[in-house]
Amino acid sequence: MAPKKFSTSVGISFRWPSLEHQPLSNRRNIVENTQSTWQTAAILIARLIFAAVFLMAVSFKFMDMSATAGYIAAAGFPLPLFLAWCAAALEALLVIAFLTGAFFTPAAIIAALYVIFLGFSFHGPSHWAGNQAEFGFFVDHFTFVAGLLFAAVHGPGSVLAATVGWPARETE
Repeated sequence: MAPKKFSTSVGISFRWPSLEHQPLSNRRNIVENTQSTWQTAAILIARLIFAAVFLMAVSFKFMDMSATAGYIAAAGFPLPLFLAWCAAALEALLVIAFLTGAFFTPAAIIAALYVIFLGFSFHGPSHWAGNQAEFGFFVDHFTFVAGLLFAAVHGPGSVLAATVGWPARETE
């Protein structure tokens, strides 16, 4: 069977690739996944930025855990010191995941959910009336979330990335 031919309203036509002669196991790998140098560099830089942001956050927590606990208590959460240590542990694990590429996609998704939680908990609508700058802080969280979600979809790249992660699922 010949490939289907499509035409546009301006007379340009193109052919849809035929899958008839290809084995079933190769159908999902039709497009070769190669990265250019700039794509590789961009992914590595993004991973370093994600790691740096969480490294700064965890460093501030370790420098003064009681101040972090006070900030958590001021937001109305119970067990503030315990939650501060939990946050520090999570952020340290995220730094490791972003630097190594291990469990990268789940780490990026968890980080995105964590950043959304932080945005609403510490800079959400209840804070806007008292300080207009809080709205800007709130919105900034979502730009970071967008980057994390983009990273989760595209993965850690092929350079300087550990191959450790969840076992692959068969989709056939």
